[in-house]
Amino acid sequence: MQQAENTDISGEEAAAASIPGPLAVSVAPMMDWTDSHCRVFHRLLSPHARLYTEMVHAQAVIHGDRDRLLGFSEVEHPVAVQLGGSEPALLAQAAHIAQEWGYDEVNLNVGCPSDRVQAGRFGACLMKEPSLVADSVAAMIAAVDIPVTVKCRLGVDELEDYDRFRAFIDTVAAAGCTTFFVHARKAWLQGLSPKENREIPPLRYEWVHQLKQELPQLTIAINGGIATVEGVREQLRHTDGVMLGRAAYHEPYLLHELEVALWGGELQSREQLLRTLRPYVEHCLARGIALKHLSKHVLGLFHSQPGGRLFRQILSEGAHRPGADWSLIEQALAATTMTDRTAA
Repeated sequence: MQQAENTDISGEEAAAASIPGPLAVSVAPMMDWTDSHCRVFHRLLSPHARLYTEMVHAQAVIHGDRDRLLGFSEVEHPVAVQLGGSEPALLAQAAHIAQEWGYDEVNLNVGCPSDRVQAGRFGACLMKEPSLVADSVAAMIAAVDIPVTVKCRLGVDELEDYDRFRAFIDTVAAAGCTTFFVHARKAWLQGLSPKENREIPPLRYEWVHQLKQELPQLTIAINGGIATVEGVREQLRHTDGVMLGRAAYHEPYLLHELEVALWGGELQSREQLLRTLRPYVEHCLARGIALKHLSKHVLGLFHSQPGGRLFRQILSEGAHRPGADWSLIEQALAATTMTDRTAA
């Protein structure tokens, strides 16, 4: 193939490379947190971030209340469903159902270390069974047209070395998976709680960076301990994307800061953003959904800001009361502006 002689092309390629990819920022699946109300709020903060459901077991998708488990708002796109399970046929069936419901991606959980998940033989314990993960991925890919991705760890228990981790990725990639979200820690299946498994095993970002260097044809996103715009920018120098977990939930304004930093636009105030959510909140209230189910996701919006503690207190104490409505959110917002004036 003849190489182009025009030096401007390299400049164009460099500019294209600077455009954030579709998975540059994503919000991790988090049980009891990333429900549809949460995702609507996060989408308001960041039009480009990829959003994920809470993990749902394949059997629940097949036999359970799909409206409750899979229902979502159209504004959430691009949105992905995360499945748990270890039976290829059931995972394939559940993936097909998720596609019919309109999801943009289906993700397989190979990273959750909780005892309950292990008892069901899915989550992080599947790191020990790469062939089963590969079979599951192959079955899911055959059942759907949307992307099938995997979220995993570096390893589990004493099974922790780079070559073993690389062999896991190779096996699953050979089944057709081209996108991996890697929590850059191993998991201890016994002796540590899920919370401790997010904090005690050391982060090994360099393993994920090396994986991307060795397998540039794969899309590799990194997860674990990244909580600032600068931290995301640094990781994007080495990987295709950053998956944020609790940082995005406890300090959701970070998502908006990342949106502006990576994709441009005007930085809006926390107050402006929250007021944009009002039509959705009032629509839900009219459907009989209690304010507490909506307001819990915005508690961290004023984290470390003047009046932030009072904002959280007003919502936490008032949202569960019968008849609580948007006026309570206005009361909480007023506490932040009053604190600003006092400080001035």
